[in-house]
Amino acid sequence: MTTEDTLSSGSFNLILYAARQRGADSSALCQAVGVDPAVLKNPDGRVPIRAVQALWQEAVRATGEPDLPLQVGELINPLSMGVVSYVMMHCPTLGKAIEKLCQYQDIACEGVLTAGRLIGDRFHLSLTLTSQAIQYPDYTFGSEISVYQSAFRAMTGQRVVADEIRFSFPAPQNRQDYERVFAPAKVEFDAAETVLVLDAAWLETPILNANPSLFGLFEQHADELLKKLRTKPDVSPALSVRVKQEIFALLKGEEPALAAVADGLAMGVRTLQLHLKGEGVTYQQLLDEVRHDLAVRHLREPHFSTTDIAYLLGFSEPSVFYRTFKKWTGSTPGAFRTAVLRPTA
Repeated sequence: MTTEDTLSSGSFNLILYAARQRGADSSALCQAVGVDPAVLKNPDGRVPIRAVQALWQEAVRATGEPDLPLQVGELINPLSMGVVSYVMMHCPTLGKAIEKLCQYQDIACEGVLTAGRLIGDRFHLSLTLTSQAIQYPDYTFGSEISVYQSAFRAMTGQRVVADEIRFSFPAPQNRQDYERVFAPAKVEFDAAETVLVLDAAWLETPILNANPSLFGLFEQHADELLKKLRTKPDVSPALSVRVKQEIFALLKGEEPALAAVADGLAMGVRTLQLHLKGEGVTYQQLLDEVRHDLAVRHLREPHFSTTDIAYLLGFSEPSVFYRTFKKWTGSTPGAFRTAVLRPTA
């Protein structure tokens, strides 16, 4: 396992799209998790999985919908996932499409290993985490299987249904949402592995409008992308971006210590400080940027009191937050909130 695995910009955009359909501000979400929107305009761009996990947390909070990951398959076009979906939709059968999904899974997301196997007259499609950066397996597994289910139905024009879906994490509070989305499949939790179980007969189902010529074209592109991923140089996003992502993950009611951030990045404190100096920033500047961005976003939401926000941002006292915010913006938190929430004519 590694912590520098990535997810395609297309997959990241799908999460943003789903969140936007439920009322979230996608620009604010990108800002909150430290992702440059310019990266998302490149169809072959990559985003750190650490940022994607932060996005899930923020998107669920912003929409107020814990089952948002399960809704992804219903909210987006499941055949708009980029080159992997293009390869799949031009395979002759569903079985061949699933085979290609397993082969090219890393293009969509390097953090999950997808594998298929026949057991008697049942086909088992298993999902295994391969990245330590995945902190919310329920969001990851739930969204992926939701998208797979919708994609299988869209490609075949039939309501492909699983016999069983087993999840390797404990039963969540919104268990009924899983049962609704994956009905009539039997849904289990605390399983030995996460797996979708299908009647093997589904594998012979033809793919609608498959074009063998286009299959070859898209498979060639997928092979090139996969080769680049497998041979990519050992580089990571700018350290300042990774530090901001770590601060965001640790900002839970107390100020993240520099030492804690350094530990999360597997670096020494002095080494981290020297590298940040090389990028022309300090840890305090990055901490202030994260706090400022989150403060502005929280103040746009009337259900958070300024005292709540001060706590969420790790300030020791509300008065310290008020003074700091005024230094940042020239306005008190209350005045800022009044201005942004004032109805427009």
